[in-house]
Amino acid sequence: MRLLLDPQLNPASETGWRRRWFDIIYRHDTPRARNFDLLLIVAILASVLVIMCDSVASIHARHAHWLYPLEWAFTVLFTAEYALRLAVVRRPWRYALSTWGLIDLLSILPTYLSLVLPGSQSLLAVRILRILRLFRVLKLTHYVEEGGILITALARSRRKIFLFVCALLTIAVIFGALMYVVEGPAHGFVSIPTSMYWAIVTMATVGFGDIAPQTSLGRFITSLLILIGYGIIAVPTGIYTAELASSLREASHEQSHLDRRGCPECGLEGHAPDALHCRHCGHALPAPMG
Repeated sequence: MRLLLDPQLNPASETGWRRRWFDIIYRHDTPRARNFDLLLIVAILASVLVIMCDSVASIHARHAHWLYPLEWAFTVLFTAEYALRLAVVRRPWRYALSTWGLIDLLSILPTYLSLVLPGSQSLLAVRILRILRLFRVLKLTHYVEEGGILITALARSRRKIFLFVCALLTIAVIFGALMYVVEGPAHGFVSIPTSMYWAIVTMATVGFGDIAPQTSLGRFITSLLILIGYGIIAVPTGIYTAELASSLREASHEQSHLDRRGCPECGLEGHAPDALHCRHCGHALPAPMG
């Protein structure tokens, strides 16, 4: 999670232009760093707006002559920003392979790919993911950290959820094959995979209506499957909730063993009771209270 919040903590040099730009790009507690992030967020939102407008056929027909140059202008801007992020860190590959680095790269690749693969520029909507930097600008990183608890709970429940999905697929196969025999191609159940699609839609209580039983026996089977669907909808929720409660208890237990000494340099709290230096910037911590 630390990598997600700050992918590269070490500047390429302690002095010079790299250090200055490192502080502007990666720090978020100075006026220049905040202004940089806010300008970047405005550029991201503007670029996404251009992409959205360009996807509307009527707007594209009338204004493609300026939407296309704007798209390339934003791409060049984000390419320069990405290159600058790589230039000011000590280990560029660490940033390039981090979550933020991959998002930054994916936000500029589609435009270049559009030169050889027409239409791929529509994938530029991934730029909206970069707006998550707003969490750091507004000092809401604790929300991102709590999001890590949700991800941890999901990872812990993955085996149970996998077994649940296997059970759903088994039910879909059984009822799909049954409806293929009962209803047949004459009523839209042209194959077992198509009947499985119908079974999944019915269990999810979506009810598209593109395939519907016509016989009395088929409708009876459908009623049973709907009741089964209502019964199993709450199962993954219960599994995930149990793991989430367990993760929250563990997180609360860990926090209770951390003191609240704030780092004089970066202000980070929550260090180990015997810590002598900040785990973020390495600055010496004040002596423990009491």
